[in-house]
Amino acid sequence: MAGKLKIGKLVVIGVGLIGGSFALALKRARAVRRVVGVGRTRGNLSDALRLKVIDEASRDPAQAVRDADLVLLATPVGQMSAVMSAIAPNLPAHAVITDAGSTKRDVIACAQRFLGARGARFVPAHPVAGTERSGAHAAFAGLFEGRTVIVTPQAGIAAGAVTVVRRAWEACGARVVRLDAGAHDAILAAVSHLPHVIAYALVNMLARRPDPARLFGLSAGGLRDTVRIAGSSPEMWADICVANRDALLAALEDYGNELEQTRAAIERADAQELKLLFARARAAREKWLVKKRS
Repeated sequence: MAGKLKIGKLVVIGVGLIGGSFALALKRARAVRRVVGVGRTRGNLSDALRLKVIDEASRDPAQAVRDADLVLLATPVGQMSAVMSAIAPNLPAHAVITDAGSTKRDVIACAQRFLGARGARFVPAHPVAGTERSGAHAAFAGLFEGRTVIVTPQAGIAAGAVTVVRRAWEACGARVVRLDAGAHDAILAAVSHLPHVIAYALVNMLARRPDPARLFGLSAGGLRDTVRIAGSSPEMWADICVANRDALLAALEDYGNELEQTRAAIERADAQELKLLFARARAAREKWLVKKRS
């Protein structure tokens, strides 16, 4: 893979939004010759073939990775141990393995346990991109354009493997940054995992009220914007919450303290305190989020 990045055989295990978009982006960049997609359901693999996300489908990850140049594990993080255990015996010595999981410490632990010597060519990664949609039909080549991909390689990882993964994500249009795995999990717990938990909880709270159809029918854009991510995959997010539970529980405690401060101000009818809390939040949003998008 010297010179211009050229991947002979890419194996994507988990052909959903992330895995499928990775394949499409590399195809668009002419950086891959053949893409083999691995999945559990025939329907999704058929969609991936029909939409030309992949060139070949397989339901056997161990068989699929034979003669692979690059393997992307894009399954829910709860499946990583089973997948790594299955593919380890058949991974070629030159193959580079990476993942797209939203948690990193648990995935690294799986790699250390199950990949053996091939673990020296495993580069943990997390594309900070996505939508609330899932499945191969949700994939699109531009998903990663201008987005950040975090890599968290451990000591002893082959430098060449890190280079391949970095260049692959850059070919997708992403900006690649390196981060310690523990720092990654703490940050993502606050800015990604916590918002998903809040969105799911808010929808559940409203759905349990009397006449929820009327309630949701009278809602406007504010609710839809707030709970959009509650349309994400329940399986994936349950796995993430369990895998990153320590960091997520700390983030939930901080959020609960913030909510309590707001609740107390409302109980006191303290409009001035509420104004200060809301103004501080609006200023932070404009400084760190609005400008980030512009």
